[in-house]
Amino acid sequence: MAITAANVKELRDRSGAGMMDAKKALEETGGDLESAVDLLRAKGLATASKKSSRTAAEGLVGVAVDGTKGSAVEVNSQTDFVAKNEQFQDFVSRVTDIALTLGTSEVEPILAADHPEGGSVQDVLTNNIATIGENQVVRRAKTISVDKGRVVSYVHNVTAPGLGGIGVLVALESETPADILDGLGKQLAMHIAAAFPLALDADGLDAEVIERERAIAAEKAAESGKPPEIVEKMVDGAIKKFAKENALLSQLFVIDNKTPIADVVAQAGKEAGAEIVLKDYVRFQLGEGIEKEESDFAAEVAAAVGS
Repeated sequence: MAITAANVKELRDRSGAGMMDAKKALEETGGDLESAVDLLRAKGLATASKKSSRTAAEGLVGVAVDGTKGSAVEVNSQTDFVAKNEQFQDFVSRVTDIALTLGTSEVEPILAADHPEGGSVQDVLTNNIATIGENQVVRRAKTISVDKGRVVSYVHNVTAPGLGGIGVLVALESETPADILDGLGKQLAMHIAAAFPLALDADGLDAEVIERERAIAAEKAAESGKPPEIVEKMVDGAIKKFAKENALLSQLFVIDNKTPIADVVAQAGKEAGAEIVLKDYVRFQLGEGIEKEESDFAAEVAAAVGS
């Protein structure tokens, strides 16, 4: 079978592969389109496996909301150039929508879900790794909801609609009109993006984090030379201060730097004539907690030239 430009274009559209890769796959499969797709996918798997050990700490955070429900997803890549790639942006947007539809906070069901372009999300991700040429990882997801009210989203350092460097969701439970909740939610989301709370309230703070802070406070207090009972009070005071500054409801609102978030929400409810409850939130910051590999760019170039 003769390999035509139309055949190559169709295979490129179906697989996302480069022109020469598509042409070669068609030649190897005697022009059979389906076999060529499978061949490219197999090659994509091989390519992806080679790239899977590379640290992916860049990428995008996506957010999507639908009234009383919202999802945030982080998808990582190796370099920030990929975040500007339309293929990658489309993938993150679709994956975020899939997370919202599934209502899940687990990555595995998302990867196993059907992708609109065909195959599973994992299949499309594997093909993207092969065609874009970088390791990519669906790192984490979180979905929150309320029975009544609104989930409001905010993106900081926006790359494209619903995509950026920091994604925030705020769940407000109330019978207050949507426009009021949207306005309040946007302000709270911007606060969360800036203030980086570690939990909704003090009880939600991670026990290991508290113990680490307690150990640090105890070491500092011990250096004061004060009696043990005084040192203990100093440590307790330091932990209370830490909890107040890192739990969302007790943080001071960044807009006026004096009103606790709990009071901001309560006042908004009073003005609206219906109680508003800040039920939950999500804050995903791109690459948070990932140790980036240090690379010697000059050495990499020299190695590439010598290969």
